[in-house]
Amino acid sequence: QLQFVQSGGGLAQPGDSLKLSCVASGRNFDRYTLGWFRQTPGKEREGIASISAADGSTFYHDSVKGRFAISRDNNKNTVYLEMNNLQFEDTAVYSCAAGWSYRPTKMYLREFEYWGQGAQVTVSS
Repeated sequence: QLQFVQSGGGLAQPGDSLKLSCVASGRNFDRYTLGWFRQTPGKEREGIASISAADGSTFYHDSVKGRFAISRDNNKNTVYLEMNNLQFEDTAVYSCAAGWSYRPTKMYLREFEYWGQGAQVTVSS
């Protein structure tokens, strides 16, 4: 079982960068697939980036590909989301998550078991 403490987020202008972090407590952090989801009011939570436990393979949703980067530091039990060139449509609540399955082409909400508390990212001029 993992518990996350999430940090980062806040207010940014278009084109800015922000970095989100999630520090986990618990065992076997290095065995989990880690992911980032985001949610806006009235919409389902959307998986935007994930990183595998086995070899660090990554998946990105088309909406963030080339702008966001997920990474993990197993020595620090931490997963990161570096967000660059932020756009208005990136405004959402962002949550980290851990699960057992990695898929190279899609993220399924049901496959992630442990969640961070969420952080608001607002992109506004």
